[in-house]
Amino acid sequence: MEETRKSDISSTKQPERKRGFVTEALPNTLFRVRLEGDSEETLSYLSGKMRFHRIRVLVGDSVEVEIEPYGGKSKIITRLAQ
Repeated sequence: MEETRKSDISSTKQPERKRGFVTEALPNTLFRVRLEGDSEETLSYLSGKMRFHRIRVLVGDSVEVEIEPYGGKSKIITRLAQ
């Protein structure tokens, strides 16, 4: 058996966290989020804890998202106080 090295474990890509605001609400708890400092918009979905606790996200809300390292969608982690 081959040992797993610490460098192998740390080489996995970690999701990046950024702040942004919701520009559009789409069906099935999907949202378009414009990231701070960028003109880039990303397609985001609600995290499981936000669904479980029924936290509502509306257009114009500030949110923190976790961007997947391989592109595609991002996950809304928290709704920030305004």
